[in-house]
Amino acid sequence: MPPPSALVIATGAVNRLLKEEASYHKELEEQEAKAKAQEEKIKSGQDDEDGNATYILKQQNLVVEQTKAVFGPLRDRIAKAVEKLEDLITVEEKTGAATAEELANAKAALEKAKAESS
Repeated sequence: MPPPSALVIATGAVNRLLKEEASYHKELEEQEAKAKAQEEKIKSGQDDEDGNATYILKQQNLVVEQTKAVFGPLRDRIAKAVEKLEDLITVEEKTGAATAEELANAKAALEKAKAESS
């Protein structure tokens, strides 16, 4: 079996990065919910058995901020991968070296990336 073409690799990279971004968004929602729950627990005055509820909230907020910090560099990587994929699609359309299926998959990944970045 021949090795995957550059177009297939670039398409996979864009898809993987989009999946990674979706995963981080889900993680951020979960972490924010945990922080909010901890904050509500402190505000309601629920029994703080070991006296570290405030510390746990601080740590949870730190996790939220660290997760948010991932998005900037990840968006940059996605933008570079999309640019590379656009270039490869243009080249492959001119040379006709890629199969119709590879081009369709690449264009679908490109559309998905552009839709999610808007």
